[in-house]
Amino acid sequence: MIRAYSWPTPNGHKVHIMLHECELAHEVIPVNIGDGQQFEPDFLAISPNNRIPAIVDTDGPDGKEISIFETGAILYYLAQKTGKFMPDAAMDPAGHYATMEWLMWQMGGIGPMMGQANHFRRYAPDRIEYATERYANETRRLFGVADTRLGKTRYLAGDNYTIADIAAFPWMRNWKGQEVPLDDYPNTRRWLEEVGARPAVKSGLEVLIEHRSSGPPKGKAWDVMFGKEQFKRR
Repeated sequence: MIRAYSWPTPNGHKVHIMLHECELAHEVIPVNIGDGQQFEPDFLAISPNNRIPAIVDTDGPDGKEISIFETGAILYYLAQKTGKFMPDAAMDPAGHYATMEWLMWQMGGIGPMMGQANHFRRYAPDRIEYATERYANETRRLFGVADTRLGKTRYLAGDNYTIADIAAFPWMRNWKGQEVPLDDYPNTRRWLEEVGARPAVKSGLEVLIEHRSSGPPKGKAWDVMFGKEQFKRR
């Protein structure tokens, strides 16, 4: 059994989708990041970076319990556990490393850059034009990188759907809120529509939907997520 400690954010959705794609028995445990539950000792014990999501697999390697944090590591672990959505390094080394490349592209690029663009556009207490434009421009550049790639391959890592697509989709589906002119990226539009139509993707996006935020955090929630409370050493 896998326990997924999560919240309805793009990073949370990655793991929700993967669990549904792999048809793994699991339990989702909400971690309310607006209330500061990510700082509680029990959660820090499995996610020392105080970020959701994290998982605990009660049937890990050699039958022993294991906890995993960071979404790239979680997706890789679940792919290795199930033999799904990740080419075998021995059987298809090129496909394996292509998947790792595009997974790392999401982890180091599209996720952080779209996150910063969203922060300065929606959450920053003061409008900082330089920051807003910098991250918006970088987001559009990364959409261009994806569009060029997807003009050559069906999915990010090649002809097969992989954890690279599962990682990138929950972020890139928010193109409208990021004011990305999707008509300029037709290959990315095709990919978004195809991935978004998968039943497991639809199911994964519904997880914890009752907790989905209807707007920017305010008051204590803003301080917990973006203010001084966020930066305390723990």
